[in-house]
Amino acid sequence: MKAILIKLTIISSFLLAFIACSEDGKVRHLDVTAVQTLYEPDNGKDVILESSASASLYFAWEAAKAEDSGMVLYEIAIDKVDGDFSNPLYREASDNNGGANSATVLHKQLNVIAEAAGIGSGQQGTLKWTVYSSKGINSKKAEEERTFTVTRPEGFADIPEQLYITGNATEVGNDLENAMSMRKVTEGEFEIYMELTAGETFRFVSGTAGEPTEYSVNGEKVVIGGTSSVSETGIYMYYVDFNSSSVTTKKVNAVKLFLCWAQKEYKLPYKGLGIWEDANLTITGLEEGGDNDDDRYKFRMESSAGETEWRSPSNDSKPTGNASYYYMVEKTNVEQWTDNEVWKSPSTTGWNNKTYEVTFSLNPQSAYTHNLVIK
Repeated sequence: MKAILIKLTIISSFLLAFIACSEDGKVRHLDVTAVQTLYEPDNGKDVILESSASASLYFAWEAAKAEDSGMVLYEIAIDKVDGDFSNPLYREASDNNGGANSATVLHKQLNVIAEAAGIGSGQQGTLKWTVYSSKGINSKKAEEERTFTVTRPEGFADIPEQLYITGNATEVGNDLENAMSMRKVTEGEFEIYMELTAGETFRFVSGTAGEPTEYSVNGEKVVIGGTSSVSETGIYMYYVDFNSSSVTTKKVNAVKLFLCWAQKEYKLPYKGLGIWEDANLTITGLEEGGDNDDDRYKFRMESSAGETEWRSPSNDSKPTGNASYYYMVEKTNVEQWTDNEVWKSPSTTGWNNKTYEVTFSLNPQSAYTHNLVIK
C-alpha cells in the first residue's frame, strides 16, 4: 500500500508539472493581475503611534485575479515617502499567511519602520505603502501607492527585552559576562539599586555576551552608546524607561527600620547588590505598654529625592509563613500610621531586649522583600 501511495504521488507531481508547463518548459497559468485599488487607510491618514503592544494599523486593498482562478498571495510594502519600493523598508506577507487582501501592522513595527526612515523620536513624518500580488513568483506591484503620516512616541523603537548594568563603577565590575540584570518593572522599563564609585564609569547593556547594544545617561535621557559616571560614591537608584527615553535617578542615603508606635528608627548597614542588613540589631530602652508591645513596623528611606516609606502592598496581620508576606513597595506618603500597609513582629512579648536579624532587599533577582528574624 505504501509503495502504491508513493507511485501515485510521483504521478500527480508529473501531471501538475505537465499542466503548468508548455512544450518550451516555461511555467504557465501562474500570472496574476496587479491590485488596482487600495482601500485602507485613507491616503494621507494621520496615525499617532502608541507604545501599546497590541495597537495596530489596518491595511486593505481590492483583490487581484489569478490566471488559473486560484488563490492569490499578497505582500504589503512600506517605504520612505521618496522611495521607489526597489528596496522598501518593510515588505511582509499579508494576513492569513499572505492569503488575505488585508494586513495588520503593529504600531511597534511601524515605529521601527519610521525610525529606519529617519523620523526622529517624538517627531512626525510621512511613509508610503503599496501591495504586491503573485502566485509565489513573478509578483506585480499595485497600480496605486498611498501615503500616511505617523507621529512617533517618545522613546526607542527597538526596546531591549532585558537590561543589565556593567562597568568599573559598579559592584560587579567591567566583565560583560558578570553584568547584573536590572529589575524589569514592565515592558521597556528597568530599575536597579547599586553602589557606584565616583571616578569610574558604568553603562547599561542589552545582553551579557557577544556585542549587545550599549546605553548611557545624558542628562535625564537614555541614549545609545557612551558611558556614565557619578560625582560622589554612594548607593544609587536608576530607573530607565525606553518608552519615553527617560532616566530617573536618586542617591540613597539611609534605610531604616521604623517601629510605628514608638516612632523609633534603626539604620541598616548596606551589605551590597541592593541589600541592606543588620545581623545583630538589638532593641532596648522601650517602655512597657504601647512603645514595646505594639508590633507594627515598616521601613523608611532617605534619599536625594526626599523621604519615602517601604510598606506592605496590602497587609495587617502576623507573619503567615508565606514569602509573599514580606514583599514591599515604595510609597511617597510618610506617615506614622498606614493601615493595612504594615507588617507585624513575630514576637508575642514586644520588641524590647531582643536581638534581630533584619534584611531589606532591593536586589533585582527577586521580588523586593525583607525579613525580620528574632535571634
